[in-house]
Amino acid sequence: MPDPADFDIACLRADNPGPFTLSGTNTWLLGRDPAWVVDPGPAIDAHVGAVVAEAERRGGIGGIALTHHHADHAAAASVLREHSGDPPIAAARSGLGTVTLAGGEAFGPLVAVATPGHAPDHLAFVADAVCFSGDAVLGEGSVFITPDPGALRGYLEGLRRLRALALRLICPGHGPPVSDPAAKLDEYVAHRLDRERRLIEAIERGTRGEADLLDQVWEDAPAVLRPAAAFTLRAHLDKLREEGRLPPDAEEPLMRG
Repeated sequence: MPDPADFDIACLRADNPGPFTLSGTNTWLLGRDPAWVVDPGPAIDAHVGAVVAEAERRGGIGGIALTHHHADHAAAASVLREHSGDPPIAAARSGLGTVTLAGGEAFGPLVAVATPGHAPDHLAFVADAVCFSGDAVLGEGSVFITPDPGALRGYLEGLRRLRALALRLICPGHGPPVSDPAAKLDEYVAHRLDRERRLIEAIERGTRGEADLLDQVWEDAPAVLRPAAAFTLRAHLDKLREEGRLPPDAEEPLMRG
């Protein structure tokens, strides 16, 4: 099965484990003379130092790509840049980096793929047959969707964009590498559609309150992840409302991320 080492890709995992970060945030480095960094991670001195050292072994940093603005992925970007000769920082959100990217645009060896949902500014990056997925796809478990208008629809479209590519490896923002990208992406789409099916069934039974819907449809969510499950529930309700499938008396999403 393919492995990051097969593509001369290094993973440096930040020491920030937790319910949302799993074993920590993955920072990925690819290429040499120069290297390119995907998601420099949190601003932890030891982590930044490890990234700088690995980059120097690879001939310096040509650019830093951010999958999205969340601090566990992006907070170290500016300090890493200061320690690395001011390479450009690319992101979808204007002002987050020095280069603003949209889906389909290239940044060095990386091509951006729009994958909104977890965050509205989320990008995945593809280099040859390897995808750096940020929080669009994790090495284990599923992601929460921020309930912005169109978030879940956009997320499913992003997963399908990735599925259409001939990927051999997914390097996620958290968790281990994914050596069967097609199976993982199919699993992610099926998981979201199954939640939708169960949510519709609960609504048709007359369930209306957020807490009751969570109890029936996200009953497997640990207590610490219940707030994230509530975000995702609202994104699902938003999608059903957009499609005209949400009864008028059903609870509407309460928060816009």
